[in-house]
Amino acid sequence: MPWYIAVPLKLLGLLFILDGLFIGEPIFSRSWWLLVYDQLSYNIQIIAAQEWWKLTAFFRSLLFLVLLWLVSYLLHFWLVIAQKAFFFIVLTFIYLTVIDTFTPYGGQTSIIRTFIISMVVLGLLHVQREFGDKKTGNRRHPGTAWFSVVPLVAVILAATAVALVMPKFQPQWPDPVPYLQSATGGMGSGGNGDVVQKVGYGENDSRLGGSFIQDDTLVFQAVVKDRQYWRIESKDRYTGKGWQDTLEEPVTSVAPDELEYSTFEDDVETETSRGFLDFTNEANFRKLVYPYGTTSIGNLETEVDIALHTETGEMETDSGNDQVQLERYSLNYDAPAFELNQLREGTGEDPAHIRDSYLQLPSSVSERTKELAGEITAEHDNRYDKVKAVESYFSSNGFEYSTSDVAVPEEEEDYVDQFLFETKQGYCDNYSTSMVVMLRAEEIPARWVKGFTGGELEDAGTELFGETMNSYDITSANAHSWVEVYFPEVGWVPFEPTQGFTNNTDFYTETEGDGTDSEEDDTESPEVETPEEEQQGNPQQIEEQEDESAGAAPGGDDGNTGRTILLSVLGVSIILGGALYATRLSWLSWYYGRRFRKQGDVKAFEASFRHLLKVLDKKVVKRKSGETLRSYAKKIDRRFEGNEMQRLTNQYERLVYRKEDHLKRGDISELWENLIKKALS
Repeated sequence: MPWYIAVPLKLLGLLFILDGLFIGEPIFSRSWWLLVYDQLSYNIQIIAAQEWWKLTAFFRSLLFLVLLWLVSYLLHFWLVIAQKAFFFIVLTFIYLTVIDTFTPYGGQTSIIRTFIISMVVLGLLHVQREFGDKKTGNRRHPGTAWFSVVPLVAVILAATAVALVMPKFQPQWPDPVPYLQSATGGMGSGGNGDVVQKVGYGENDSRLGGSFIQDDTLVFQAVVKDRQYWRIESKDRYTGKGWQDTLEEPVTSVAPDELEYSTFEDDVETETSRGFLDFTNEANFRKLVYPYGTTSIGNLETEVDIALHTETGEMETDSGNDQVQLERYSLNYDAPAFELNQLREGTGEDPAHIRDSYLQLPSSVSERTKELAGEITAEHDNRYDKVKAVESYFSSNGFEYSTSDVAVPEEEEDYVDQFLFETKQGYCDNYSTSMVVMLRAEEIPARWVKGFTGGELEDAGTELFGETMNSYDITSANAHSWVEVYFPEVGWVPFEPTQGFTNNTDFYTETEGDGTDSEEDDTESPEVETPEEEQQGNPQQIEEQEDESAGAAPGGDDGNTGRTILLSVLGVSIILGGALYATRLSWLSWYYGRRFRKQGDVKAFEASFRHLLKVLDKKVVKRKSGETLRSYAKKIDRRFEGNEMQRLTNQYERLVYRKEDHLKRGDISELWENLIKKALS
């Protein structure tokens, strides 16, 4: 369509859309034009002032429609006129990968859909070029074109099926988003509106929920005898949406060689040990990271003072008047071991300041949350068994560990209530917060603790302090939260409610008679199955191992057998398809020869002659663009040292251009077959 007709029509359509969306005046009336003029003049002034956020919805929609117009023109030019699409396809894939990486948009299904559409577009453009070349006179019969679409569709379906079924490589490069957020000060909780995401360890926990962005960036290496939970701080006040620290005071200054802080009482059994921590440049928290029972740190490169928050256990590292991140230090710690009978049989009263600070619950905690806590603990008569009942509740009952697609509570919705009754899907923050809230509902003092899990075992034979120790890599993805529960005359005891994570705390039962200690027996109530030690730590690894376990569940063999059969069928289909494609000229020659012998009409001859030209072009001599049939026929005859191609071409021109209907069937069939045999041989 000429541009002077197409442009006004498209402008008219654009105005009708804007009128239907934004303008209430009669279309094209004086008041209608005045309103459009006001919108345009106002937004032009906004653009001149570069106050982009003030653009009106009318003008934004106008720009969008103009952009859509331009894109449709470009697509029409490249696909219909130029018949090229590869450039647009590459740009589309780049666009999808960029928004999938740097925005909440998930592009997995879009990539598959784009792949299929791209294959179809490229295939159809190829068919169009093969069967619709007007410049060379090589215009083929439409039926043949449709016949050629069949293998195209088959190949696309086979390729898509194979791509979906075959195993996939894990990401080969680290996710750049956490690094960029960390480099720009975006690490930790954050977000606007309902989008809350976490990357590694952060200090702001006032709004929990949203995805935990995986970041395997190494934060520090720990050389210790056994895997430890690395504590940083605890928080006391639950708000219904997250946690706040209201116990920042008192703060006392302690020396690195005498920390004077412990979460448990002096008569708790301990085992003295040593360790060494080496931090990377990615560690951006200026606080002490320590295992339970730490008594001192040493081997410091600079003199530091430690500001100890005596209620929360947070230890800020100061040098002069500034907080600093320690690069490395050794530490001495007395790892606690808690005696089960003491925990079960304790009858002491909780101190008043413990009850005041660690039984707090906001009004947003629902009655059904409190009722659930009562139901879970109803069968138990001591604090320890009640705590274990709540801890083990999350290992079943439909809960699922996930770091993605984690819901954020609405304005009037409680974070714990949403997790317990609505979503049942989340990561450590969901599990630990829910356990603390339910324990407090049962008048059991509990608090929320943050730090890192034990990480990945890197070296099991590291020599340090004259001992053979283990070296662990702790990454940003190992950031974790868990629960501490107060027991009178014992102190704060750690518990781990999150699926797939193992509590590294040592529990034992003191036997009667010789007074020796033994490991915790299997009669502990309630009994809880825990994962292997290697399974704890990295949220991404937990999810991957759960997926593998699901694949190996009962019935998994049937799935593997079905996959094997499907792969075998696809493999045979691909081999057969490849063989058919490789020999296509031969069996297509048989098909066209048989068709001409059977039908013997002008239509069959035209199809056979076009096929002959294609065979000669691919097997004998390439036909130049714009070359006439007579010139090409002479070239073929010189190659074969005969005149068969010129005679056949002469017959073709008489039928097509002169519209003669007299066909020497026997002669033509013989000429055609001789040329085909020579070309294929």
